Amino acid sequence: MATLDIEDLRRILVDCAGEEEGAEVSGATLDTPFEELGYDSLALMETAAAIQDEYGIVLPDEDVSEARTPRNLLDLANGAVRTGG
Repeated sequence: MATLDIEDLRRILVDCAGEEEGAEVSGATLDTPFEELGYDSLALMETAAAIQDEYGIVLPDEDVSEARTPRNLLDLANGAVRTGG
């Protein structure tokens, strides 16, 4: 199974929340809190659902709500890939 990278996450966030609502997500913003990037908890839950639909990676709601930065969410998703969910 493929792992998510920052470009995948950016695309999914834009699909879920729209470009205008969030700031640019890139390698330079990996450790910037989602709140500062303009993404709220609803956008993150929608993103987690899209990750599950597209990649088959199940991310528990409580874990997603604790992911504060793009790096945290990528690590969570990619950790689920390595451990099988």
